Order: sequence, then structure tokens, then C-alpha cells
Amino acid sequence: MALTQRLEFRQSQSLVMTPQLMQAIKLLQLSNLDLSTFVEEELERNPLLERAADGPEPPVAGEHVAERADYAESDGSGGDGDDHGDMAGGSTGDSGFEPGQEEWLNRDLGSRAEIEQTLDTRLDNVFTEEPAEAAAHAAQDAPPSVYTEWGGGASSDDEYNLEAFVAAEVTLADHLAEQLAVAFSAPAQRMIGQYLIDLVDDAGYLPADLGQAAERLGASQAAVDEVVAMLQKFDPPGVCARNLSECLAIQLRELDRYDPAMQALVEHLDLLAKRDIAGLRKLCGVDDEDITDMIAEIRRLDPKPGLKFSTARAQTMVPDVYVRPGPDGGWHVELNSDTLPRVLVNQTYYTELSKTIRKDGDKSYFTDCLQNATWLVRALDQRARTILKVATEIVRQQDGFFTHGVAHLRPLNLKAVADAIQMHESTVSRVTANKYMATNRGSFELKYFFTASIASADGGEAHSAEAVRHHIKQLIDAEAPTAILSDDTIVERLRASGIDIARRTVAKYREAMRIPSSVQRRRDKQSMLGNALSSPASSSDRSRDTAAV
Repeated sequence: MALTQRLEFRQSQSLVMTPQLMQAIKLLQLSNLDLSTFVEEELERNPLLERAADGPEPPVAGEHVAERADYAESDGSGGDGDDHGDMAGGSTGDSGFEPGQEEWLNRDLGSRAEIEQTLDTRLDNVFTEEPAEAAAHAAQDAPPSVYTEWGGGASSDDEYNLEAFVAAEVTLADHLAEQLAVAFSAPAQRMIGQYLIDLVDDAGYLPADLGQAAERLGASQAAVDEVVAMLQKFDPPGVCARNLSECLAIQLRELDRYDPAMQALVEHLDLLAKRDIAGLRKLCGVDDEDITDMIAEIRRLDPKPGLKFSTARAQTMVPDVYVRPGPDGGWHVELNSDTLPRVLVNQTYYTELSKTIRKDGDKSYFTDCLQNATWLVRALDQRARTILKVATEIVRQQDGFFTHGVAHLRPLNLKAVADAIQMHESTVSRVTANKYMATNRGSFELKYFFTASIASADGGEAHSAEAVRHHIKQLIDAEAPTAILSDDTIVERLRASGIDIARRTVAKYREAMRIPSSVQRRRDKQSMLGNALSSPASSSDRSRDTAAV
């Protein structure tokens, strides 16, 4: 078989991921905050993009001045025209009087000569403002002053900055550094202390192993431990601890409550986490009443003392979609207009530039800017339409949830929504990422409505995993202290309700909701019941019952 060369023409179709298409896909999964940041960057980068006005345009500056001039001319009564015009000038004239002040003076004092004689000065005798050079030279020669630095030396009300007097937020590191300067006088100890302060996290804890700190500082471990012991006496109590037990011990020493029984309790916090009250009572050597008081005192301590100086602010969740009941009994879905950036393409500016640009490089630059601006406006519009379409379909699929609650949440996946709106599953996944919906039952992430399916025990309609979790929580909340439900018992009750579920699935859902096991719940509820029975009110009730018998 001979090998030959030949030319062929073939026609085929392929999907090419252009940079703009990739950016449009990225815009779909951005949250409203990330989208606002992206649009702000584009507004700074692209001269043909401008922010759309949200309200009426502000008045022209000359209109207010004209109104004041008309007001001054119409209300003046007295004096000749030239003198009256000088006084009516307000801030632009020589006298500096407002129109109302001028009217009062003309009415009560008469002519300009009488005014000058009464005030013992000429009306045009005013202080002119200092030149910029003289003011700068005077400010440079003047000695530094804290009062002037914080805004006290302002020459007028416009320059007076009241916000400058507000105290700045003090961080935990700054608070500890101020105490460090007073606690140590030796430079070596201050250096070690400052290095350790830099290692303190937001909760106020030091790393558990400080061996590397001694090596990096070239100091002995004993010197580092000595500085750590002093840092642990700083405010707030419990700071610079290396673990939770040490943090609680520091606070108990500050309260003079670190006795041997409390020390044994702090050293066995794992038993307290397991609610093993009997084991703790045995280790501490106390009775039920004392162990209850000790646990209550532990709970009043602060496990993270450094968070008092935390400057991080919680970001408020802003919904992207609103769902409201409609007048016809259905649901009205609308986008939150506050989260949608409003940008426009300035075609007029581009037309004017096209007439004056001569260089090819400048022409190509502004052409690219026009294409990018047009694409961004279309991409934002398409993003809003896609979010609304997906949210509307979710509301239609989960109508039972909005009407009756979580128990009626249906199993739903991305494919069902994608097929209904004729889009790809990946598009629906990107749209539902980092988006929130405000409903009559609260605010939820769009992904909350996509849950797995759990088969029905009687062969009926499948149940949503979120609805099953809600059912499990209701069963556990309603259990009696003397009849704690085990996972097997919960499985039997769910199957009696028509939900076919395995015991390991119940345990997985229970742990996901941070609900302890049946053993721990029995200990907690029996402990709470014992505290209620041992309270003074319960004792008096029992005394009244005994007397009645």
C-alpha cells in the first residue's frame, strides 16, 4: 500500500472558550459583594463605562446663587443701590452679612453711614484669608501639638473634624504591648515578650510548642517560660495560654478559686465534654451539689478571652432574590435591585474620541474598551435573567415548603431544574452558588433547596433528606428525660411514618445537627432534672405537697 499526500476540506463545529465567555461563566458564581468589587474595578479600568444614576441629578451650582441674588434684590428696602448691592453679596461681598441680617440692619439702623457709626468700623473692613504659602509656612514653623493634630486647631467649622476625636480600635496585640512596656525593664525580656505577643492568635492563645521561639531568639527555654508566665498575668485574664485547661486555670487563679478539686476538674475537661458527671465527681472528691456548682462556675469563664479585642466584623447576608405571597395565592419572585450593579456604556464619549484620535494604537485601545463595556453590560443583564429563571423554578418545585414548612420539602437535584429551564447542570450549579433567597420562612441559600432523596417505606413518594433531618430533630426534642430515644428507636418511628432509613444514616444526620448520642442526652437530661429537683423552689414545693398529704 503506497503512501500519498493530498489536501482535503472538512467542515466541523467546535466550542471555543473565549476569554469573555470564561469571564461570563465566572460572573454567574460570584456573590453580590464579589460582583460589586469586580464592577468597581472595571469602572476604574474602562473609561467608556459609567455608573447609572439612581436618582435625579443634583442642581447646578449656579442656580442656588441666582436664587439668593433675586431674594436680596427683592427684599432690600433702604439705602442707595450700590450700598445695598454690597451688603447683599453674602459670602461674596465685602460685608459678609446674610440677606436676613441685611434686612434687619436696614430696618433698625437705617443707612450704611449710621451702621458704620454704630459699629465704629467700616463695613468693608474684613480680614482677608492668608495666602496658601503663608499658611503653609506658618504651619511648618508652629510647634507640633496633639490638639492641632486631632483637629482642634481647625480655623473654621468646615475644617473641624469631630470624627478625629473618636478613639481608634485597640487590637489585642496593642493592648498587650502597652502592658509589656510596663512589666519588663530588661531589653532582652521585652524582645522575647514582643515576639510572643506576635504569636498570639485572635482567641488569645499561644502555640502549644514554644521550642522554636527559643531557638529563633537565641534564648534559653527557661527565659522564654519566665516571660510566658508574666504574659499570662496580663489583661484580659486567661490570655497567652497554650490550651483551654491553662486558660481556665489562669482565670480561676485570678478569682482565687483554683483549689485542688477545681484543678482536678480543669485537668479532665474531656470527661466534662462527655457529660461524665459521675467520673468527675469521683476524681474531684465532691458531692453532687459541689460538682454542679463547679461546672456552673467553669461555664461562666471565657474560653476565648482575645475575642474581646477582635476587629473582624460579621458581614450581613444580603439576599439576591425575594419571594413574596402573590395576590392569586401563588408566589411572586423578584430580584433584589440593590445587589445589581448599574453600569452604562458612554457612546457619546466614544463618538467624540473617534473624531479626534489619530494614532492606531489609541484607536484599537478604545475599540477594545467599547467591546469590553458592551460585553459587561450584556453579561450582567444575562446573569440577572438567569438567576431569576432558576429562582422561579426552585419556587415552583418547592411550593410545599413555602406553604407548609420544612416537613414538606421535596427532594430536588440540579438536573431537574436544568431540564425544566433548558440549561446545563453546571450553569444551575454556578447560579445557586453564593446566592440567597429571602422568603416568608427566613433567608436560605439557593443550594438549601437541593436535597437528596430518601425512599418511602410504603413505596410512595420519596422524602427529602432535609425534611427527614427535621423529623429526627422533632423526635429528639420531644423525648422525655426518662425515655431517651436510641438511634434504633428513631429508625423504627421513622419507618412507622413511612420513611425507609438506615440506622447509620440517622447517626450521620444526628451528628451533622450536633445532637449528642442517646447516652450523653440521658446524662444531660438527668442532670438537669436533678438540678431542678434540688433547687429551693422544688424543695418548697415538695414540702407543701408533704404537708398537704
